[in-house]
Formats: sequence, C-alpha cells, structure tokens
Amino acid sequence: MKTLVIAEKPDMGRTIAAVIEPKAANKRTYIEGSDYIITWAIGHLIELAEPDKYDEKYKKWRFEHLPIIPDEFKLLPNPRTKDQLKVIKEVAKQCDKIVNACDAGREGQHIFSLIQRHLKLKQPVKRLWISDLTAETIRSGFQQLKDGSDFDNLTRAARARSEADWIIGMNGSRAFTTKHNVLLSVGRVQTPVLALIYDRQKLIEDFSSLKFYEVEAFFTQEQTEYRGLWQGERITDPAKAEGIAAKVKGKPARIASYEVKDTKEYPFKLYDLTLLQRESNAKLGFSAKKTLDVAQALYEKHKVISYPRTNSNYVTEQNIPEMHKTLSALQGTAYDEWVRQANRNLVHKNNKAICNPAKVEDHHAILPTGKRANGLSADEQKVYDLIVRRFLSQFYPAAEYKVHTVLTEVEKETFKTTVKELLQLGWKVLYPESKKDGKRAKAKDDKGKEEDEAEEEETSEPFSLNASLGAHCRDAAAKEKETQPPKAFTEGTLLKAMESAGKQIEDEELRDAMKDSGLGTPATRAATIERLKHVGYVTMQGKRITLTPKGRTAVELIRAAGVELLTSPEMTGQWERRLNEISRGQASDETFMRNVKKFATLIVDKVRVQNRAARTAFEGDEPAGKAGGRAAAGKTRRSAKASGKDGAAAGTAPGARAAAGTAARESGAPAGRAVSARSGAAGGRAGTAPVRETAGAEGQASGRSSRTTAGQAAGQRSRGASAGQAAGPGASAAAKPADGPRVVGACPRPGCGGTIFMGKKGYGCSHYKTGCTFVIWKESFGRSLTDAQVKALLEKGKTAKLKLERQGGEEVSARLVLADPSTGRLETEE
Repeated sequence: MKTLVIAEKPDMGRTIAAVIEPKAANKRTYIEGSDYIITWAIGHLIELAEPDKYDEKYKKWRFEHLPIIPDEFKLLPNPRTKDQLKVIKEVAKQCDKIVNACDAGREGQHIFSLIQRHLKLKQPVKRLWISDLTAETIRSGFQQLKDGSDFDNLTRAARARSEADWIIGMNGSRAFTTKHNVLLSVGRVQTPVLALIYDRQKLIEDFSSLKFYEVEAFFTQEQTEYRGLWQGERITDPAKAEGIAAKVKGKPARIASYEVKDTKEYPFKLYDLTLLQRESNAKLGFSAKKTLDVAQALYEKHKVISYPRTNSNYVTEQNIPEMHKTLSALQGTAYDEWVRQANRNLVHKNNKAICNPAKVEDHHAILPTGKRANGLSADEQKVYDLIVRRFLSQFYPAAEYKVHTVLTEVEKETFKTTVKELLQLGWKVLYPESKKDGKRAKAKDDKGKEEDEAEEEETSEPFSLNASLGAHCRDAAAKEKETQPPKAFTEGTLLKAMESAGKQIEDEELRDAMKDSGLGTPATRAATIERLKHVGYVTMQGKRITLTPKGRTAVELIRAAGVELLTSPEMTGQWERRLNEISRGQASDETFMRNVKKFATLIVDKVRVQNRAARTAFEGDEPAGKAGGRAAAGKTRRSAKASGKDGAAAGTAPGARAAAGTAARESGAPAGRAVSARSGAAGGRAGTAPVRETAGAEGQASGRSSRTTAGQAAGQRSRGASAGQAAGPGASAAAKPADGPRVVGACPRPGCGGTIFMGKKGYGCSHYKTGCTFVIWKESFGRSLTDAQVKALLEKGKTAKLKLERQGGEEVSARLVLADPSTGRLETEE
C-alpha cells in the first residue's frame, strides 16, 4: 500500500509532490505516484460545533442558558470544504501510513489532528517538520521524518487552546451581549489587548502638559564647536532660564570633565515574525496582517524565505552551513556588492548572538533561502529586502563609535555635551539611509524621551577637545518645551506590548524570557488587531490606533462586572505560558481546561448581577464609515475567519448573528432597542433569518464559510462599510467618499432596480435594505475580480476565460458564470 501525505494547503501539497513524486499523476484534488498519494486540507476542514448542535435552545441567545460548557466537544466538517474532506477519507483507504505535512506549528498540528479525529484514521503517523519549502529541505525532511507521537503534547496544547477560546468567547460574548443589548465581542486574547489600548488612551487623555525650559549653550575651543545643555533641576520659570542664558553668554568657560569611551553597536537580531511586523509597520507603514500575508507569500508561493510564523530570533548549528550557502546564492543579485564585502568568519556556531539552539523551539529565525527571488510584487520586494538586509548584517562587523562626554563650566553653571563620533560603519553600511540624518540617526523608541534626542549628537566628523585648555561660550538661549503624553499605539508598538503582555521591558534578555507568556502567538497577533477593527472597538488614524466609544464602553463594562482578569494582559500571558508548557509536556491540559471552565462560569455569574448599560454608552461621534462603531458592529465570525489561524479571529463573538437586531430580540431586548438601530447596514436587519454561526472564539478556520441567508448577505455585503467604505444608501453621508461608492452596473435581480457598487469585500446592491441579497465576492475561485469582470457578469452573465482555482485546489482555465441572478452565486464553465 501507499503512504498518504496530508499538506495544509493545495500549493504546499503540489510543491511537496514535485519533490517526492515528480512523475505523479495529478487527480485534481490529490496527486498519486508510485509510493505516495499527496493531498491537502484547505485550512481548517473541521470546526468545533456551534451551541445549537448540542441543544436547539441555544439558537436563541438567552442569558438563562449560560454558561454553555460541553462535556465533549463535537466536530463538524466545514460545509464549504466538505468535498475535500471526502477526498482525504477515500484516498486514506488506499494507504497504510500517513505523513502529517501540515504547517510545522501548533495550528498546523491542530488542523491535522482534527482531520485524524473526525475521520478516525488509524494508520501510523509520521511528521514532516521543516522550516522552508525548497526542494532540498523537503527531500531532507522526508529522509528524517519524526514519529507522530513525538507531537502528542503539541496536539494537546492546540486542542486546549481551541476549546478554551470557544468557552471563554462563547460565554463571555453571549453574556455581555444579552445583558446590554449590544453585540459585544469578548475573547481570551482580544479583550486584554483592547484593555492595553484603553489604558494607553486614558493616560493620554488624562495627561496634563507642563511647560519647562532648557538652556543650551554653544561653545568653541580652537577649531571645535559643540553644544551643551544646562544641568540642574527642571526649570519651570522662564525668567530663571533667560537669566542663566544671559549670565553665561560670551563668557569664558572651562572643561570640568572630559571622558572618551569606545563603544560598539552589533547587528540587530535576526527577525522573528513579531519583530518583522513591527519594523514593517515603522518603516513601510504596513499593518501587521499585511506583513504576515506578504511573508506567507514569500514562504509558500515564492519559497524565498523560511517559515515566517516563528517566535525565535536565533538559529541552530544545523542552520549555519545553510546561511553560508544562502550568502553564496545571493551573489549576482541586487545584493552582490554587499555579499562580496561580507565576512563569512563572523557567522559560526559559537556566535551566540546568532546561533543559540536553546532559544529555538519549533522554528529558527526568518532567513532567506537559496532560491532566487524573481517575480516579486512591490510589497513582497520591500519585505524581502528587510529580511535579506537583516540576514546580511550578521556577516558584518559591529559599528564602532567614540562617545565623548563633556561637562563644561561657565559662571558656575554646568553644561553637558554627549557626542557620538562614528569611526567604522560596520553592518550599518547596509542601511545607507541611517547616515543621512546625522544626529537623528539613533533609532527612536516609543517612550517619548525627548531628552535623549536633545543630549546626544551623532557625527561622522572627527571630534576632540583638550581638557587642559579653556573654552568660550559664544552664545546661549532658553528654549520653551512641554512634557509629552505617552504616544498612542501604532500596530508596531502594540505588537511589542503584546509580546511582553503589556509590560514595558527594554532589556532584550527579559523580553526573550517573556515570549512564552505574551498575548497570543506570532501567528495570531495580526489577526487579533484586525479583529478589534472589525468589531468596531478601534479605528486607525494614520498609523495611530484609536479607541471607539464602543471599545471604551466594552472595557469599562467588563471591569465593572468584576471580571478584571478578562482584561488582564498578565493573566492572559500566563495562560499562553501554560499552553506552551502543555506543548512541552510540563503541564496538564486537563487542569488547564478545568480552570477555564471555572473562569467562564465566574464571568456569567458576575455579568448576571450587573446593571444594564445605557444605550447612549455605545454611541459617539466617530465617523460612521469607520470600523469604530457602527458598520462593523454587527459583523459575523466569518469576517475574521479568513484572517489567520491559531487563534486568528481572536476574541470573536462566536455565535454572533449577522443581524444584530436579531440577537438583541432573541435575548429579550425591548422593542426599539435592537442593536441594528445603531450598528447600521453591517448589522443586517432585525427579523432576518439568523446566520449559521461558526464555532470557537479566538478563531478557527482560515477562510471558512457559513450558510448564506438574507441576513447574512446583508451583513457580509456591508462589511465594505468599515474602514471608511460606504455601506450603501443606508450609510451616512460621512461614510461615503466624495463621489459616492463606485457603481459597476445595474442589479440583475429580477424586479430589483438597484445598482451594484464596490464595497470593501465585494460587490453588493444598493437596495439591500429593501431585501435584495445580491452579492458577488471580490475574492472568488482563487482570484481577485476586477470591476470589468464583474461588469461582464452583470451584463453578459459570464466572463472571458480566466485562470481559476476550484474548491479542491484544482487550477483550471474557465469562465465565471452568474448562476443565480437573485443571489450572485457564481459557477465555472470550461
């Protein structure tokens, strides 16, 4: 019999097949060779069942039904990908061994485990555990397959994470939603991250700026000029500052102290995912999700970097020869000049700044592979460039400086000067833009320490003083300044806070120690931030993350209910640490789950006795078209499904109705209090059929789908209303662009008379409020549709031939056909 190989995605399956069975036959949904049958999942094929699968009564959201804690979790096939699950079941009958080739991480392990449990596969399992998808690595991985049982602890941790998120999200979201008649999303990771943003914004709002004054003096000694800052208690009296400046100006001075110290700045650590996301946000303005998506494409599609979802900044001894091969492979590329200047002797197994096996668990740091990077998009090239430069920097020596610290006295007043004189660029030659800013070349942190910038000047010019000679104060002036509030979070600085569970930790060793107890995992943090936007808790103002009234009220309600632990970054960080301990066999998953169930019960008990919030508490004057309040408020779980895995849709309100008004009505809300009155088009319409909810707060499947109903169509279509997109005629004028939404054509639904316009996720009808459920999703059959293609569907009923991908991952050349003009359902026609 043959060996069945199960990959996580079609592209990965085909890549593996090309290496181990190059002459295999492509059977569309699987590839069969002489020794192997290679097939694939499409993200999560199996999901945790919704509450109504345990009891019909749970279809209605009622507080008296809580808590919902299954004795044994039920598994259900994802209806959208059930055909692929049948394929795996059938080909498994022809095989006596299985290779788990899903992503080498907690969530990849979980995807395979769910398939194995649901299909009751009994064959012995081997595990392919590799960090890139190059042919050489795949071939080596199959020669060194591990026993599946070696990963049983990782499976237990993944299962515990999934079920814990379901329990906390399901009970927390239903409890707060039914109590307060507003769709409130609660989750194990999402809620404490929201609390971080809330606490930062409160600090900013409560901050009282204080004026103070600095006195700077300009000195000369022979041909050398330098600047000094007055030393003493902070001056708040402008007259005093002006007096000091007048006192010293034009007077002789002496060098009271002059110290010169040699210092080195070594290359920054190799990237883990969170660090890559932070730098992409700071340097490129990319969101965390965009960086993850681009990195995943560089890994899966182009195969030019190693596995990106890593939390390690180090490599193992086995990676050192690979790094040298990759360096050689970069010769003749755009990086050729830097490759030729590289010092190969600096990268070796004894360099602990690079090679530290104790700090590598599942995967090493992100590295470029030996494959040439061709055909990259502009965004892919930018992220790839960050990774390659960071890699090359490890082959360069430290940057060298002389730091001159001078204390100058004049008229018994002391001024301090710090000059950082560049001697040798070293690895910084890879970052020529950093040389342009002179004294501003020093990387800024997010602590707002204006004193650092003011006191230290960097120069590439020679600097020296003679301590035995005098100096002259040629000028002095008082400068008015103000204390600054903490800076609002950007996605980059929020990722940093999530990594350390909100603790302000600058020491790198301590930050490494906190990695096991951060908020979420590298793979989930981007999706957590996206989820906060989707549910209307935060909006983006440029790079800054801003809390909405709904997000503010959610945190205050949770804390007022007496379940502060739900908003505690430290507590959630400890949960994450416990999950990591379970994966290493150092903690019990059963004990963990018992504590989770107790906590869910506590949440319900606390909310039960809480007073209902006033309706106005959730309202504010944020723009209606932003994700912050209205359009996003009624979003379903599905909107977050596609954003990631391993807790990707962190803190989703599992079971949330597309029609928020339906949820409020079923919870016993009084007439006229339905949430849809405030949540706008995205909330759907009160009275529409409820969407089939998806299970598991904190995310499950990548790209999962639900049965479509009238309510869902309205809710999903109007997701384009978030982030500034128009939600159709029902949205306020403020939500629309200046020229309104982009109209593509007339609605083909018989008797409708509406127009089809482009939203954020798809093309919907302007008459959605009066019952039109027509929608064509922009992402269909493996490609992103253009306006012209949608126009052809509307006017001709079909497109020209396109390259498409069918449900099982099969690539075809076919036309898209508008199969149902009433709903927008599409089919393919060869």
